[in-house]
Amino acid sequence: MKNIHTKKAPQAVGPYSQGVLVNGTLYVSGQIPFVPETMQLVSEDIAEQTMQSLKNILAIVEEAGLKKENIVRCGVFMTDLSEFSKMNTIYAEFFGDHKPARAAVEVRRLPKDVLIEIDAIAVAS
Repeated sequence: MKNIHTKKAPQAVGPYSQGVLVNGTLYVSGQIPFVPETMQLVSEDIAEQTMQSLKNILAIVEEAGLKKENIVRCGVFMTDLSEFSKMNTIYAEFFGDHKPARAAVEVRRLPKDVLIEIDAIAVAS
């Protein structure tokens, strides 16, 4: 087991790792839309928050030596599913032809009152 840590994603603010690599499988902790350099929310816009969360995930995936195409599953947690189509558009643009399995659920509240949090699992080929 190897803990993954990068300055290109928001620092963990609790007792957890950004990611954990076990036997070729990377488990990425939920990423909120904070800009790593400032640890501040990217904006109040769901599209920008979605992209920032995905960029944070990719930074952790790449730190583990993997690529976007190694991501096999994402969990999307949103505070308002009426914004689903906006999130889905950005998500589709980010992944292109690669289509990981996904679950998307509405939750009452997320850390720092963000609109979205995304986690991921990636597997080495």
